[in-house]
Amino acid sequence: MAGYLTTHVLDTARGCPAEGLKIALYKVSGNSHSKLVEMQTNTDGRTDSPILPMDHFKTGTYELIFFAGDYLRDTHQVSEDLLFLDQIPIRFGMSDPESHYHVPLLLSAHGYSTYRGS
Repeated sequence: MAGYLTTHVLDTARGCPAEGLKIALYKVSGNSHSKLVEMQTNTDGRTDSPILPMDHFKTGTYELIFFAGDYLRDTHQVSEDLLFLDQIPIRFGMSDPESHYHVPLLLSAHGYSTYRGS
């Protein structure tokens, strides 16, 4: 089985999945970023398909950008122009070509947490 990448975003302030949050995935090489895909979370806070499916999976360094500011404004949790959290970048490495990598995000207007999930 080939590797693949998924995510799950939960809105910890409202106690529900973060529906409609835009996510972009970049391949990182040194100081260069190459955008691979942009997706949006569904009603369960997940993307409808893997962010990086098996047929496109390669080991290396990647960065997920979570567009939290847009989501927080859309859900009326913030109204400021200058937000404490706007775009949340999470840079990580995937070294096993056979693994499922899962990078969840627990989000509120003033904090977030992530980990390697299963």
